[in-house]
Amino acid sequence: MQLTTYIKALALFAVAALTGCASTAPYDYSALRSAKPASILVLPPVNHSPEVTAPAGVLSQITLPLAEAGYYVLPVAVTEEMFRENGIVSAEDAQSLPVAKLKEIFGADTGLYLDIKSYGTSYAVISSATVVTLQARLVDLRTGTQLWDGQASASSSEGQNSGGGLVGMLVTALVNQIANTISERSVQVSAIASQRLIASPNQPRGLLAGPRSANYSK
Repeated sequence: MQLTTYIKALALFAVAALTGCASTAPYDYSALRSAKPASILVLPPVNHSPEVTAPAGVLSQITLPLAEAGYYVLPVAVTEEMFRENGIVSAEDAQSLPVAKLKEIFGADTGLYLDIKSYGTSYAVISSATVVTLQARLVDLRTGTQLWDGQASASSSEGQNSGGGLVGMLVTALVNQIANTISERSVQVSAIASQRLIASPNQPRGLLAGPRSANYSK
C-alpha cells in the first residue's frame, strides 16, 4: 500500500514538473515599449562557429527583416568602415565599447548585439545539413538598458525526406554536402534564421514592430 502511494506521488510530481516546463510566460516587452526606438545599429557579430565567412553571411541577411519590422537600420558597410576608422577591428572589441561611445559615433537609438552559435554545413554518415543559429540582444544606446533578446535557428534539412534506404541516404548526404559548398546555402539558411529571429508575427519572442511599420504599437 505504501509502495502504491509512493508511486502515485512520484507520478503526480512528474506531471506537475512537465506542466511547469510546458507553460511559458509571455515575453516582457515593457522596456522596449517604453524606449520606443526608431533606429538600430547592427554591431559586428561575434562568431562562435568555425566558418570565417559567417559574420559577412549573417550581416548580409539581418538588415532586411529589421527594416521590414519598421526600423531604420544603419548600413552595415558604412558602420564596419567607421569601426575600422576608429581602430576597432574585431567583433569582440566592437561589442565591448561603451554604449555612450556607440551613441556618439553612430547616433542610433539602439544597438543589436549578435552571436553566431552555428553556421555552415556538417557532413555525418547518413545526413548532411546546413545549420545557422543566432542569438541577439537589443540594447538602448541612450541608457544601456537591454530592451529585447531572442534566439532562432534554421536548417537546410527541414522537411527533407531521404529515400532508397541506407545507400540512398548516404548518396543524398554527399550530394547535399557538395551542393551546400558550391551554392553557399549557408547564406540562404541565414536569411531564414534572421527572419525567424526578428519577425514577431511568427515568433512569440520576436522583435516588436518599429515606427515605420503599419503594425506599430498594435
